[in-house]
Amino acid sequence: MSFSSAFRRPILQLSLIAFLAVLIHGYHLGAEDAAIYIPAVKQAADPALYPFNSEFFMSHAHLSLFASLVGGSARLTRLPVDLVIFLWHFASVLLLLVASWRLLCACFESNTARWGGVALLAGLLSVPVAGTALLIMDPYLTARSLATPAAIFAIAAYLSNRPKRALVWLLLAALVHPQMSIYGAVFLGCLALVRRSRPLAAPALPVGALASALPFGFDFQPAQGAAREALFSRPYFFVFTWTWYEWVGVFAPLALLWWFSVMPARRTTPAFRCLSRALVPFGLLATAAGVLLSIPARIENYTRLQPMRSFHLVYIVFFLLLGGLVAEYALRTSVWRWLGLFVPLAAGMWLLQNSTFPASPHVEWPGFRDANTWTSAFLWIRENTPKDAAFALDPNYMLLPGEDEHGFRAIAERSALADNVKDSGPVSLFPQLADRWKSQVRAQTGWEHFRLGDFQNLARQYPVTWILTRRPSPAGLVCPYRNRELAVCRIAAPPSPVEHPVAAAVPHLFTQGGRP
Repeated sequence: MSFSSAFRRPILQLSLIAFLAVLIHGYHLGAEDAAIYIPAVKQAADPALYPFNSEFFMSHAHLSLFASLVGGSARLTRLPVDLVIFLWHFASVLLLLVASWRLLCACFESNTARWGGVALLAGLLSVPVAGTALLIMDPYLTARSLATPAAIFAIAAYLSNRPKRALVWLLLAALVHPQMSIYGAVFLGCLALVRRSRPLAAPALPVGALASALPFGFDFQPAQGAAREALFSRPYFFVFTWTWYEWVGVFAPLALLWWFSVMPARRTTPAFRCLSRALVPFGLLATAAGVLLSIPARIENYTRLQPMRSFHLVYIVFFLLLGGLVAEYALRTSVWRWLGLFVPLAAGMWLLQNSTFPASPHVEWPGFRDANTWTSAFLWIRENTPKDAAFALDPNYMLLPGEDEHGFRAIAERSALADNVKDSGPVSLFPQLADRWKSQVRAQTGWEHFRLGDFQNLARQYPVTWILTRRPSPAGLVCPYRNRELAVCRIAAPPSPVEHPVAAAVPHLFTQGGRP
C-alpha cells in the first residue's frame, strides 16, 4: 500500500475519531502545563502582551518554534487566538492518529487490526504514563502535542525503510520540542540495533546537537537554595519517590512487549516483532538512567533530563500494538464486540476527565463563556484592563477549589507575579530563575491575610497595578469587577516615606534649578 493511498482512504474516518477523542477527553485552554506554553503563543501573536515576568514562560519558548508557529498562524489568519489554539489542538490529535495509522500499516496486514490500534489509542489518550506526570495526549495544547505525532511518523518511516524521511520527522519534532525528539532518536537507535543493521547514523546528529544546546546549566554539585526547592517540587524527577503501581506501569508494558516479540501473532509483519523487541531495551535503558540519576546527590541536577519520559513513546506504541492484537483476535468484524469494548472505555475516560476538571466545562469551546468563577474573572481582566497591567494573586491560586489549574497568564493575557505552583516548573529546569521566583513568591506569602498596606507594599517592590483576590475584597481598594467568589481591584503604591509631602503635591518646584 502506497503512502498516498494509505493516507487518503482513512483520513475522513480518522478525522471523525479525532473529533470523538476531543469530546471524550475534553479540552481546556491554558490548563496545567499549557499555563507555561500558551502565554508564549499569545505573545507571538501580540508582542505587546506580558511586558513583565515573561521569562517564566519564554525560558521554554525560546528553545523551539512552537510558540512562533502557533502564534504566527493566528497573526497570519487574523482569527481569534483562542480559536487558533483549539484548531491546533484538534490538528495535533488528528496527526497523532494519522501517524499511528502509518505505524500500524507497517506492523499489521489487516485493516481490522489497524483500526483496533487506532481506536484503543484514541480511547486512552488521557492515560497517565507511569509516574512521569505525562498523559499520552494532554487535553490542551503544548509543544508535546506536535512533537509526539512527528516522533511516531519518524518511527513509521524507519520501519518502512525510509531513513531519510525518518530523519526529517525527527528534525521537525526537534523544532517544537527538542527533548522529545531526543527520545525518538534514541529509540530509532535501539530499533536499528534490533534489526541487526548498522545503527541509524542520521539521528545521531540531532541527538548530540540538541543535547549540547539545552541551556540547563548542569554541574556536578547538589542544587542549592531556591533552585533546590524548585527541583524537589517535581517529585516525578526522582524515581525512588514513585509508588508501587507507578512501577507496575513501567514493567508491565515491557513484559507484554517482550511477549509480543516472541508470540506467533497472525497477520503481523516482521516489523511488529522488531518494534516490540526494540521497545524493551529502550525502556530498560531509560529506567536504568532514571535510577542512576536519582542516587548520588552530586548529580541530582541531571534528573532534569527526565529519562523516564521516554516511556511516553513506549506507551503509545504499546497501546497501538495491543489494540491491533485485540481487534485481530477478539473483536474481528463483530459490531457488538467493538461497541462492548469501546463504549464503556469512552464513558470511563469521559468520567475520569470530568472529575479532573470538576468546576469547568468538559470541552471549553473557544468564544463560549462558562460558569467557572476563575476563568470568568480572567476573561474580564483580558477585556477590561490595559495590556501592560501587572497582576498579583494568591501564589497558590492554581490549587484552590474551583480553579481547575487554569493559568492566569494564558487566559487573562496579562503579566503576573510568579506563582508557587506552575512557575516552579521552569525554575526546576532553568535554575537561573530561582532567586527571582523565590523573592516574588515570598513577597506574596500570607496572601489570604493581606490588607491595604500589604498590597501597597507589594506595589512598591514590583510594578503591580492590579490584584485578583477572593471576596470579600480588602477595604480601601477600588474593585470594578466582582463575581460570587472573586474581586479584581486596582492597586497603587503610596508616596514613598522619604518623599517630601510638598514635593508630592507640587513636583515642579523641586526640579533642577527650581524650574518646571
